[in-house]
Amino acid sequence: MAQQSQTLIIVKPDAVQRGLTGTVLRTFEDKGLRIAALKLMQVDRQLAERHYAVHRDKPFFEGLVSFITSGPVVVGVLAGPNAIEATRNLMGATNPVTAAPGSIRGQLALDIGRNLIHGSDSPESARYEIDLFFRPDEILNYRRDIDNWITE
Repeated sequence: MAQQSQTLIIVKPDAVQRGLTGTVLRTFEDKGLRIAALKLMQVDRQLAERHYAVHRDKPFFEGLVSFITSGPVVVGVLAGPNAIEATRNLMGATNPVTAAPGSIRGQLALDIGRNLIHGSDSPESARYEIDLFFRPDEILNYRRDIDNWITE
C-alpha cells in the first residue's frame, strides 16, 4: 500500500482572482486526494514571512511576501497516498512555461510570478506549513466510500 501523507496547498491570490479555485481543487480530488482541511483567508505579513522564512535572504523574498498578502487565498490540507509527490506533479514545474502540459501550471498559468498554487515540497516542510495555517482540530481524518476504488 502506498505511503499515506498530508501536504499543504495554497491557492494563491491570482488563482482566486481568476476564479480558478474550484478547478484547482477539482484537479486534486480527481486524482484521488482527499481534502482534510480548507479555508479562505487573507494572509497577513507576519504569517507570510514565517511561511517563506526559508527564502528570507533571497532577492525574491519581498516579492513572495507582497504577492501572497495581496488578496485572499484558499489554504488546504490534502491527504492520501504519497500526497506530497502527487500534489507536486499535478501542480507542475514552478515556471509555467516549462510545466508539463495538463498540470495546473502548465494548463492555466503563463508567468513564474503568477503560478497559481503552492504545495509543500517535503514531509518536513508539509508539517511546518500545516502547523502554520491549521490547528490540529481543524484537520479531519475520514475515509470516503470511493477510497477503496482509488488504492488497494
